[in-house]
Amino acid sequence: MARNLTGEQYAASKYIKLEVTEPMPLMEFLMKEMSGISRNKVKDLLQGHGIMVDRKLVTQYDFMLSPGQTVLVSRHKRSTELLNKYVKIIYEDKDLIVIEKSEGILSMASAPGQYCVKTILDEYFKKRHFKCTAHVVHRLDRDTSGLMIYAKSLEIRKIFEEDWHNIVFDRRYVAVLCGEMKQEGGTVHSWLKDNKAYITYSSPTDNGGKEAITHYRRIATNGRYTLAEMRLETGRKNQIRVHMKDLGYPVAGDDKYGNGFNPLHRLALHAFRLYFYHPRTGEQMKFETPHPTSFTRLFTNLNTNPINKEEDEEV
Repeated sequence: MARNLTGEQYAASKYIKLEVTEPMPLMEFLMKEMSGISRNKVKDLLQGHGIMVDRKLVTQYDFMLSPGQTVLVSRHKRSTELLNKYVKIIYEDKDLIVIEKSEGILSMASAPGQYCVKTILDEYFKKRHFKCTAHVVHRLDRDTSGLMIYAKSLEIRKIFEEDWHNIVFDRRYVAVLCGEMKQEGGTVHSWLKDNKAYITYSSPTDNGGKEAITHYRRIATNGRYTLAEMRLETGRKNQIRVHMKDLGYPVAGDDKYGNGFNPLHRLALHAFRLYFYHPRTGEQMKFETPHPTSFTRLFTNLNTNPINKEEDEEV
């Protein structure tokens, strides 16, 4: 990897960096450290995804800080950079952009002129007079929401493509599954292959397809549905959806690989964590979004926001 700039230099132009020396809520800390800032301004920054703690996105004003942590405050009005119901910008620099995609839109067009995330980002770059276009380095299904990376140049896309498994070191999803999962967790290991109708089939032995490995753990159940987290060791087409079907707990709202049960009126699958090394600086980039409230409200007395808990073990 090229290392033209240090991580500190890269971040300096985008964020105000604040060091935490004593425990206190985030709101209190920001008002103390940023003299003159109002509570409403802090809330705007939080809602606009403009504040990170130790490189993790934080949206809670009462998030408890600990000594030694680093708070980054965006210098830009992140909530107004891009106003689109399908795409929210989480992080951006001269090489790449990290976004949160809503369900119901393709990552890139499958036919000429089709509206997709790439179209939205290209229009955004053009309006801001950026001399770049969005290059897809990985995809989410149309009806899956969550975090994605787009490169701003062919050079950066090539680095991701050629060394993806070393650059991206943690990708996790949360899903609502049909049925009450009995096991606490485990691993699904199979080979995935499409038939002529583009339906992905799974085989426990090598069928000439692509090897796929998904680690999963149960978070909560309510007797009818299960909230579960998945960590991908490989990233194959429809991998989680097929593997959860293999287990007998299909993703809720999955008409293709599920059973038709849909309490949320959407595919209940969200990519909430994306950790990777910056392809130019080598800096660790860690991004998380809260579990969708539409998922968690199916389970009473449940706090599953990954930002509010200690770093969990590998699943």
